[in-house]
Amino acid sequence: MSNVVRKEDAHKLVDQLPPNATWDDLMHEIYVREAIEKGLDDSRSGKTKDVSEIRKKYGLPE
Repeated sequence: MSNVVRKEDAHKLVDQLPPNATWDDLMHEIYVREAIEKGLDDSRSGKTKDVSEIRKKYGLPE
């Protein structure tokens, strides 16, 4: 995952927050964005598991 943050992306993230947003709100949005990007990177590089494998691991029905 790239750690480089484009200024345009940071501005968009801040601009989408409501006028009364807190620092915690901003940090939450950053965390969510980072988690999504990491998941997409993992998916692209094949670092995923099949749903049936996870269900089996936790004893869930398929």
